[in-house]
Amino acid sequence: MTISDNHLHKKHIEFSSINALPDHARVWIYASNRPFSESEQAILTPQINDFVEEWAAHGRDLQAVGTVLYNQFIVLAVNEQQAGASGCSIDKSVKFMQFVENQYFIQLFDRLNFAFLNDHNQVKMMRSEDFKKAYTDNIISDDTLVFDNLVKTVADLRNAWLKPLKTSWHKRFV
Repeated sequence: MTISDNHLHKKHIEFSSINALPDHARVWIYASNRPFSESEQAILTPQINDFVEEWAAHGRDLQAVGTVLYNQFIVLAVNEQQAGASGCSIDKSVKFMQFVENQYFIQLFDRLNFAFLNDHNQVKMMRSEDFKKAYTDNIISDDTLVFDNLVKTVADLRNAWLKPLKTSWHKRFV
């Protein structure tokens, strides 16, 4: 499954900013526990753009981009060959995400929420324990497309972010 696949085109996702970065660029994905509304995205998108434009590591500007995908994922990416994201710059991104959490009354750091596409190509979130029950109850299957928010690079984001449950680390939870 790649970003150029039909699922992403159907959702009219703006991905050109991330696609402008090289394959090796580092990626961080923050999954919201709920979708952002259109009005929230109208405010959030410029906030993300402002953040990445000012993001720096030890005084060096980072070649960074950020975007919202599927109305529910905030993705930050940095070309670390141009300038590596340091501990301080990563701390700045975490503080920015905490600001976003507080402003939009969402959770971005709960790694026990699993995201997947339902039969209507809608993103759904489930707690890990509910995910197992959904599998047992045949609500999801080995072919259900899950989001692997642990991918590390732009290439992985393009090619391995969305994958069948049977090939994902999520499988061990069912």
